[in-house]
Amino acid sequence: MQEPTVTHSTFVIEKSYAAGPERVFAAFADPARKRKWYGESAGRDVLEYSSDFRVGGSERTLSKFKEGTPFPGATLTAESTFLDIVEKRRIVFAYTMSMDGRRFSTSLATVELLPTAKGTDLIFTDQSAFFEGSDGAQMREAGWRKLLDNLGNELGQ
Repeated sequence: MQEPTVTHSTFVIEKSYAAGPERVFAAFADPARKRKWYGESAGRDVLEYSSDFRVGGSERTLSKFKEGTPFPGATLTAESTFLDIVEKRRIVFAYTMSMDGRRFSTSLATVELLPTAKGTDLIFTDQSAFFEGSDGAQMREAGWRKLLDNLGNELGQ
């Protein structure tokens, strides 16, 4: 049996969108819009998605990796709890990720929305604990960069 291990990481991603904070915030708050940019991707099929966007509310995504991906046929579960929401300004949530029922990380994420003359600057900060040699910070950061690009596409960027 493998000895329990944990690896910690923190990363920050900054993105600018040509949409006001109200539109960017709505893309997080509206379950149909969030499912589109967050849950649906070229490499996975969404099996379940639910969101109760309020402080204390939860979000759950269950998806299955498609053939041709690094984990074909595996299921990925992301479960979040919203800890702090300031409309059009900030979202803080804790989330746990599991693959095929095995939890491999827990994270605290903060989304800050700053109004600019051209739209919104988004600052995403992720603080993670990865268990038993799981994917680690590089793969997680790459995943969030892709998701935030998907958000830009949802916003018409």
